Amino acid sequence: MDQSHLPRAKHSFRFFTHVDLTELTGLRARNLREMADILKAVPGSVIYHHTHRFLKQHQYLSPEPPNDFAWWAAEAMQDARLAERLAAVDTVNFKTLRELREKIVAIIEDRMAKRKTAADAPEGMEFHFMKSVSFILPTPYQAGDLREFSEALRKVSVHSIYHHVFEARLRLEHGVNDFSRWLEEELGEMVLAVEIAQLDPYTCTLEGLRSRLITLAENRMIESAESHHA
Repeated sequence: MDQSHLPRAKHSFRFFTHVDLTELTGLRARNLREMADILKAVPGSVIYHHTHRFLKQHQYLSPEPPNDFAWWAAEAMQDARLAERLAAVDTVNFKTLRELREKIVAIIEDRMAKRKTAADAPEGMEFHFMKSVSFILPTPYQAGDLREFSEALRKVSVHSIYHHVFEARLRLEHGVNDFSRWLEEELGEMVLAVEIAQLDPYTCTLEGLRSRLITLAENRMIESAESHHA
């Protein structure tokens, strides 16, 4: 398919990837009061780790939305109602880790207000807080138009896709994924940018996310070619 009509970006999209290291903070919570107090004080990297760790661990299987806080509420605290509310927190609706933190704390404190007792977790089942430390690295892949963008998406690792979709939007607080921002600002592809921004990346595997991104980009190229030849 002739794609010489595709617009070229003034600034190519450079694909980056990252390596994560997990560090123990030395903090632990035995009950909901300690959990809420610590959550208010820890850096955002802790919140990010405990709400996104499962995405990397289950990159080839459809992940379940529950975060580490929901798991602890169910398994250690034996509080099914709290676990359900924490598991229902839809991370895609939050643009900053601060907002996500406040939502989780609010749910825990609301539950505390409704419980008559403040039980401790069994010994050995305290919640241990960890944080993610990321090292961002460049890849050899760049894209100047939609064709090159689609080709690069096929070649980069899932860690690169993870970085540009998850880390950029929430942890780096770009407000939107890097792909949508580049497509809109450099190629004027407003519709495609919105389509990608509206994807819920938490409901599919990272390989599944790659496939959806490629499909959207290639569908847009077909539309552009048909419009060009009409």
